Amino acid sequence: MTEQGAYVSSKGGRIVVSKDGEELAGLRLLDISQLCVFGHVQISTQAITRLLSAGAPVLWMSYAGWLNGWAQGSPSKHAQLLRRQVLSPNGAAIASQIISGKIRNQRTMLRRNAKPAIEPAVLDSLRELAESAAEADSSASLLGYEGTAARLYFENFTQMLSPQAEFGQEFDANGRTRRPPKDPINALLGLCYSLLVKDLVAVCLGVGLDPYIGVLHASRYGRPALALDLAEEFRPLVADSVVLNVMNNGEIGSEDFTRRGIGCQLTKQGRKKLIGAYERRLETEVTHPVFGYRISYRRCLEVQARLLAAVLIGEIPGYRPFVTR
Repeated sequence: MTEQGAYVSSKGGRIVVSKDGEELAGLRLLDISQLCVFGHVQISTQAITRLLSAGAPVLWMSYAGWLNGWAQGSPSKHAQLLRRQVLSPNGAAIASQIISGKIRNQRTMLRRNAKPAIEPAVLDSLRELAESAAEADSSASLLGYEGTAARLYFENFTQMLSPQAEFGQEFDANGRTRRPPKDPINALLGLCYSLLVKDLVAVCLGVGLDPYIGVLHASRYGRPALALDLAEEFRPLVADSVVLNVMNNGEIGSEDFTRRGIGCQLTKQGRKKLIGAYERRLETEVTHPVFGYRISYRRCLEVQARLLAAVLIGEIPGYRPFVTR
């Protein structure tokens, strides 16, 4: 919900959005998996109660897209899973597989979409980094492999943009920046990553995992470390793909950004466009590499969280990241 000044209420079995007495939208409660609000949107107590009772968390984002917090229903009843999440000896092995999967997906994105074709040496380096990450024997070496791969990936990121797309030269000059993003592409990437983490917080809550206790990102006050962990392998395939699509098809242009000082952010209309493109990407179906059937990316987020939970409680021997060829 991005309409500033809107009011979310509950009427019967529906959640209704209104503004200035006019109904803007309404959905059946059973069709809602989560409610995410941006900025100044009011929600009635009755609506929050109905949503939480139905197992749909409510998440609050800042106007700029930062995750501020969330509300959920009853705490997780999976006591054994939570205990193993805290005490599991498998965290390092899971983290290695997550980063290896992320690097493999970055390589796939460049191999598929770069025009002209990426230099073979770059693809070879990314393949070697993915293999090294899978066998990393320390967190320091794992982060080193991830950082090197990220540098190679973003140095070549704009080769995946069409010649007609704007802002490529500006991104090449700035590199990857945040807080604040210094150019439109960084602004798009930042919001997409926030949306992805927001969805994985909701997934963790649904599966029974604590989103604050991670295996890769350090757990510190206010940081949803496990959601950030699970987001890594999906950053290229979901978030980066959305940014490339909206730039290459001209869906978002210079009129959708505002600049203040050294920072750049999306306008209200630009944010709506990007969120719409992000939601479409989540509904895209792909073949899951482990199970072999076609499911949406949205469902893939949950499947990967459940695979991780199964590893933690000892149901399966190791974590397999989501990767595509």
